[in-house]
Amino acid sequence: MPDTGISELVRMWIDGWVVSRGSADPVDEPWGWTIDVGQPKHVARHVLPEPSEADVRKIVDATSAPGTWLKLFAEDQVVLPWVGPDWRCDLSGFLMSCHLAPERAEVPAGYTLTSWTRGGVSRVLVRTSAGHFAARGQFARAGTHAVVDQVETAAEHRRKGLGSLVMRTLQSAAHEAGATTGLLVGTPEGRALYSSLGWTMRSPMASLWYEPSDSAP
Repeated sequence: MPDTGISELVRMWIDGWVVSRGSADPVDEPWGWTIDVGQPKHVARHVLPEPSEADVRKIVDATSAPGTWLKLFAEDQVVLPWVGPDWRCDLSGFLMSCHLAPERAEVPAGYTLTSWTRGGVSRVLVRTSAGHFAARGQFARAGTHAVVDQVETAAEHRRKGLGSLVMRTLQSAAHEAGATTGLLVGTPEGRALYSSLGWTMRSPMASLWYEPSDSAP
């Protein structure tokens, strides 16, 4: 996807993310999109693919609801001076993409893999032979792209190839479903895994949420 601009990439990611999370449809804004998520600590999010200081400050000044998030596709150090002390910084994120192709994924000894699709979301679950949770992940297809989401490996089962198993299974399933491009927002911890599987970093993403001091538990 060498010719795809950041705004188009972010919109493609949003199209799959809202399906994956069961959120409301994104609402177009002059600076990007607003999405109602509807969770107590994640009421809504504002997504700015090319954030400017003026736009961010305007959103910050208008925000009064705790649990409002900002997803700003820029480095943390660039955008942090634009928000006040009541905004908390989450882990840095990275928008990444890859060309989808059939993948070979072998389940390590001592584990089982289950997959299913419901409501437009395909999920993969890895458990131990005793049934204990080990790893998971999911994707939602939107047109020719698939958005990979909520990839997680339990701490006690890391460094055993389960993250790669989940990702290869999701990538192959997305390809079989007709998607040609994969998109995700990964954490610093996951970036090395995704890069080893052919994913390319397209943009950093700063993630912040509003939690005024008088609303903290």
